[in-house]
Amino acid sequence: MNSLTKLTAISPIDGRYRNTTEKLADYFSESALINYRVLVEIEYFIALCELPLPQLKTVDHSVFSALRNIYENFTEEDAQQIKDIEKTTNHDVKAVEYFLKEKFDALELNEQKEFIHFGLTSQDINNTAIPLSIMNATKESILPELQEIVKILITLGEDWKSIPMLARTHGQPASPTRLGKEIEVFAARLESQIKQLKAVPFSAKFGGATGNMNAHHVAYPEIDWLAFATNFVNVTLDLHRSYPTTQIEHYDNFAAYCDALKRINTILIDLNRDVWQYISMDYFKQKIKEGEIGSSAMPHKVNPIDFENSEGNLGIANALFEHFSAKLPISRLQRDLTDSTVLRNVGVPLAHSLIAYSSLKKGLNKLILNEEALKKDLDNNWAVVAEAIQTVLRREGYSKPYEALKELTRTNAHITKESIAAFIDTLKVNDAIKTELKMISPGNYTGI
Repeated sequence: MNSLTKLTAISPIDGRYRNTTEKLADYFSESALINYRVLVEIEYFIALCELPLPQLKTVDHSVFSALRNIYENFTEEDAQQIKDIEKTTNHDVKAVEYFLKEKFDALELNEQKEFIHFGLTSQDINNTAIPLSIMNATKESILPELQEIVKILITLGEDWKSIPMLARTHGQPASPTRLGKEIEVFAARLESQIKQLKAVPFSAKFGGATGNMNAHHVAYPEIDWLAFATNFVNVTLDLHRSYPTTQIEHYDNFAAYCDALKRINTILIDLNRDVWQYISMDYFKQKIKEGEIGSSAMPHKVNPIDFENSEGNLGIANALFEHFSAKLPISRLQRDLTDSTVLRNVGVPLAHSLIAYSSLKKGLNKLILNEEALKKDLDNNWAVVAEAIQTVLRREGYSKPYEALKELTRTNAHITKESIAAFIDTLKVNDAIKTELKMISPGNYTGI
């Protein structure tokens, strides 16, 4: 059997694009998931000691740092040891428990090791470990990439704020705009949606076999286990405890998270397609790196591959986000297992998103403005000042100005600066108004 390398990986996430996506392995690989489970189990045991439970009063708090060292310095060998245990248990979370019991023996905590995983079901671990990994990946990998894209767009918007550009609505020449403003539109949209993404809580379930802390309550009915669970999730883990729940997290907030990222990605698809179109219109050239090939057959071409790559990966990511948000909030009765296999793939749409963000940044940084092409397009479309002329004529109380401009622009094969000026000369307005109208051009009729 071939060993897994960039050349043998089935998915391009772990193959072709490994350099871009490998940082997500710290959150979503099998080893990372196991590590997060170990973290939750250890922090839970420490929280029980701090209650304290009667049997844990004798635990010396100085041992807590040694316990935390288990997950803080978790190794691939540790993960493999747990996987080896799982071959016997056929249960991934139980394998973590047995691994920790061995660690407890080494720390001379053999009398307390039965309080590892005390009163819990595996979903109390999975439904805290996974949102913890998603939260960390979002804060440390996803949001920085998105914020960098916004920063690039804001810079480009400022650089090009004074560049007039022919707008196109329905694919047809329309009232001119400014290139910088069109870029700013995307920056503003992204900032708004990033704010909404940040507002979605990273929710977790923690409540025993069916969400009622049954085992905890029957063993220690005098303890306020609901308050304990809420404090553990909200304060210790810095997540948001969902309550009440069944055996599993209901994933409503995770669905909102997926939908928020999907909206962000949809905005970026829109951006990719617009820039792609501007490149095809020659508004932008692209920086050429020595040795790069634009087309295998046509030497003159420099294809907009970065924007195409970004669009394609965003589409894959959004298809998965759509499935996650539609599927995960649904579970038969108190729980079925379909969420488990789906959640194992949570890193996949995030990886495709990262690939897309990287390609988009690369593409944006290669753009070279071709002002001549923008100017030529404006000069070839003097008809777009018709709106301006008829609006000024409305201001002056001119009879049927729209109809007059409609007649001009639809009966002439090509409207030019000269034909507009000749038309203005026929208008029954004073010379000051005619001078005002003749000052309007496609290059300066760009609004606020």
